[in-house]
Parts: sequence; C-alpha cells; structure tokens
Amino acid sequence: MKHNALATAIRFALGGALVSVLAACGGGGSGSSGGSDGVSTSSGSSIGPVSGFGSVYVNGTRFRTDGSVTSDDGIERETQLEKGMILKVRGSWGDRGEGEAQRIDYDDTLRGPLTAATWDDVDNVGELTVAGQTVRLDGQTVFKGLSPVELNGVAPDTYRVRVSGWPLADGSFRASFVGVRAIGVDFDDDNDVEIEGVVENLDAEAQTFTLNGFPVSYTSAVFDDDLSAGDLQNGLAVEVEGSLNAEGTVLIAREIDDEDDLFDDDDDVEIAGSVYDLNAASRTFFVNGIQVQVDGGTEFDDGLRESDLADGLLVKVEGEYRNGVLVAEKIEPRDGDAELEGVIESRPDSETLIVSGVRVVLTSATLIEDDDGDDDDDSITLRTRDIESLNVGDFLEIEGRQRSGEGGFLEAITIEREDDDDDGFELEGRITALSDVTLTVMGLELQRGSADFSGFQVGDEVEVEYVRTSGGEYVIEEIEEDD
Repeated sequence: MKHNALATAIRFALGGALVSVLAACGGGGSGSSGGSDGVSTSSGSSIGPVSGFGSVYVNGTRFRTDGSVTSDDGIERETQLEKGMILKVRGSWGDRGEGEAQRIDYDDTLRGPLTAATWDDVDNVGELTVAGQTVRLDGQTVFKGLSPVELNGVAPDTYRVRVSGWPLADGSFRASFVGVRAIGVDFDDDNDVEIEGVVENLDAEAQTFTLNGFPVSYTSAVFDDDLSAGDLQNGLAVEVEGSLNAEGTVLIAREIDDEDDLFDDDDDVEIAGSVYDLNAASRTFFVNGIQVQVDGGTEFDDGLRESDLADGLLVKVEGEYRNGVLVAEKIEPRDGDAELEGVIESRPDSETLIVSGVRVVLTSATLIEDDDGDDDDDSITLRTRDIESLNVGDFLEIEGRQRSGEGGFLEAITIEREDDDDDGFELEGRITALSDVTLTVMGLELQRGSADFSGFQVGDEVEVEYVRTSGGEYVIEEIEEDD
C-alpha cells in the first residue's frame, strides 16, 4: 500500500476512535481553562481503551456517563462495553482524573470469521487472520470468550471475532480487544463482517474495489454519511460492513461509510502510538497517521532523548495541531520498561500493592484483568471492585514503568492475576544500586546469594529470579542481562 493511502487509512481509523490514547481539546469550541478551585479543565474528545468501569475510565479519567453509547455495531449501552474496547468520549475533564461525558462512541475495527490464529505463550505475542486482515496480539490485548492460548492453531471458520485496535504502518492492526464467539452466535451487530481501510483498484462499472487487499462488491450497498457511489475513488478511506460470499473470498457490502477529518487547526492534542517513517534530518515522524514535528521547544520526558526515537518505539506526544502537523511540546515513552511476577504480600492503601517485595502503584489507567474472566456479556465490574478483588496471596503478572521517586517503585500499566504454585518470583528492570552483596531494582534490595555480580553495573537492564527466605530477605537465584 502506498504511504499516502496508508496515512489516510490510519487517519480514518483515528476518526473512528481507533487509537490507543488520545485527547483533543481547543478549536471548534473546545479548550481548557483553570477552574475557581485551581483545577485545570479541558473539553473536547478523549479517545482510548476502557481500563475500568464506574462509569467508564478512559486515558486515566473517570467519565461520569448517562449509560448510553452511540455505535453502528449494535452497542447501545455502557453495560455492553468490555475492557480494552477503544472509545471516543466527548465531554470535559479535569487534571484530578474526573470528567463528564456528553457522548460516547464505539466502533469495531474489524469483525468476521477467524481463519487463522497463532500465539506464543512465552513471548506473549501472536496473530489472527480475519477477512484477509492481519491482527497482531500482545500482552496488553484483552480477550473475551476464549484466551489466546485456546485460539492458538484453531480450525478455520470455527469462531468469529470482533476486534478493537489500531492500524499499523504495514497495513496490519494491533488489537486492544478481541471478542470471540462460535460461528452462528452473533455479537450485537446486524452485519457479520466489517473492514476499514482505503479504496484501491476501483472498477465503477463492475462496482468493485479492494480494501486492504480484500475484494469488495458494492452492487447492493447502502451509502451513509453523505457518501454516494459516485463519490468513491481510489485513496478514499471507508468502512465497509456486510457478509462474505460462499467461498469467503469477497465482501458483499451492505453499508459503506466515509469519515471526516479528526482535528481542526490549533487543536491541543495528546496522542500515543508507534513511531514510523522517522526522518531524523527533518525531525519528523508519524504516529497513527499523524505527522509529528519536533522543534526547539519540544521537551523529552521519562529519560527519553531525541536520539532514542526509532521506528517501532511506542510514545505519547502532546502538542498543537497546525496545518495538518502535530507540533510536539512533550514526548515521552509509552511502553512498559519493567515486569514483575510475584505474590501480593500486603496492601498499604487502596492504590498500592507490595508484590514480592516491590511497591506497585496503580493509576486510573491501570488495566486489571483476570486470567480467566467471566463470560457474562451484560456484567459490569466497577473499578473499585477490580482493585478490591486483588487479595493478599494472589499471584500477579505486572507490566509497567520503573519509577525512581520515593525510593523506587513499579507503576502498573497492566495487572493480570494468574494461577501459580511456584515459590519463585521474577522481575525485569534496571539496576539502581549495586554493592558486593546486594543490588537494587525497582526499590527492592536483593541479596546476592550464590549469584555472580561480575560484569554488572548501575543502569544495566537485568532479568532476576529470586525467592523470599523465612527471615524475610529476598535472595537472587539467577540473574542475567536483559536483552
């Protein structure tokens, strides 16, 4: 796919609420101001995955809602949403994590029969193939219905899926949420297949085109959003819903929509995604179809430097949208840089856990998932219940950011409860202190035991397996450099 077409496709997907973390304000009547109590408030659109309910948590803000959802995919109420689904919330919010939602929109990225699935349970990565589209999975993808392990190598056309995710530079998608049901069991939609992308190979006479390489026939399609058959042209970004032909090789379109531009000039924007098309000479790169410009006023945070920017790096960018370009004011890394597997030993307060000696801090954006969640489609778990469900003795897998403040801790991005009978613990992080007999990672001082510290120094990334002794000390069993 040509770059311009790809950028258009990704920009369209953004407009359909398909971006990991985005908030826009200013322009068109939206903006920010300081309240009388000193709290800064913003209004506009916040787009990102649901991390909790009560009403809904998006981008670290708890948005109070009236319970309704606007969607073309059969979802009409908040109780039909799932964690990981990407929403567009229009409303206002303050810097203390509270907001008011005026409208919530949801749109599937892809929907259709699953023809192939793979999963590597060691590296926590995998792929799905849906209507000819490649969907990439990772440790932050939320699954509902079946786990990725259960899907691995499944027979074609046994299940159908709905995917909420982000478009990638190579034309594939990265899933934030995957819902799985047996073939013949509907979701909430009328059309069983949905694909989004850019029109190519248009044949107006035959009324066909391809979308992300997949053939589409629109002889009986209804056009929405002021779009008509005569408006179709190569390079136009559209969403097509319908069903597959008997051979599964052509999408028979029933509905075709286009999408408006996402931002106005002078919008204040916060966006996160993977860097691609980096041009170090011009100090530009793309994130989710948006060109980002670095200049002398750009601030780099959390240890990131401009020289660290590289294709594939996940970052969050804050700035101002001007003439089709996001001028960056601040850029920070968004990927987790540390991991922990261990047991909850105590809960000092409602937002803090001590997990195998490491202080873990939860934020309103932390996603809490059970290894095997319940399948009740109408159930809603309030975020307070999510947190309260974490009990002393639970074994957790945690991904997050290693923080140096207050002696060092792990800021959790995702928490997953696991069944584990092993007495050992594991962590991956950066050494912050080192002596002949101890080293410190994420604020946890680890005794050397029989481990060899030669060759290690402060700042090294390490993988550590360790245990807790009856005396309460944490002792290393194995340590190696983290590649």
